[in-house]
Amino acid sequence: MLRIALIHALAHSPPAINAAMNEMWPAAERMNLLDDSLSADLARSGQIDEAMTARFIALADYAVGTGAQAILFTCSAFGPCIDAVKRRHATLPVLKPNEAMIDEAVALVGADGCVGLVASFAPTLTSMTAEFPPGTRLRTRLAEGAMAALDRADGPAHDAAVVAAAHDLVQEGCTVIALAQFSMARAQAPVHDALGLPVLSTPATAIRRLQALLAHPAAR
Repeated sequence: MLRIALIHALAHSPPAINAAMNEMWPAAERMNLLDDSLSADLARSGQIDEAMTARFIALADYAVGTGAQAILFTCSAFGPCIDAVKRRHATLPVLKPNEAMIDEAVALVGADGCVGLVASFAPTLTSMTAEFPPGTRLRTRLAEGAMAALDRADGPAHDAAVVAAAHDLVQEGCTVIALAQFSMARAQAPVHDALGLPVLSTPATAIRRLQALLAHPAAR
């Protein structure tokens, strides 16, 4: 049985990726590891340090020790920590939550388009922006209040905040919308319905990438 480790730093992330896995890859066995203090600590300190990286490595080591054959991180604000895990477990597919979505977004916009990146967790806008290829036309917007809405279980308010942020980006000339957090996948359809543009979410793109990597190991 193929085991995929899903490692989360936000309590809102597991439902989104597990729903996508149920739909797109039901045969894969999943293990979910959650440490939501990671996001709280990053929001408080505003920086990624060696201690935080060590925590990511410890989570990955545990997952690999249980027999996981691939790791998908669902926390988009921790790029350097995930890079450290990639180096440590170089023989396994280890994915950042957004790397597949970035590739798909860049391919969609082509040479003349502009990607609009919407996040609900502010530190993501700093870390994720640096992951786009040089020369990519990119605009970013924080969906103000979206995460707080999820915290109080108000899904419609979350989606409305994401739609409003995406609308602002379209006004700035963006032709593709990318939703940064796994928890934002629920807003994909509302954003598309409101704006009529391609809208990418991290769960679906990440699953497609993992499936390809495990089917064709030489492509890693």
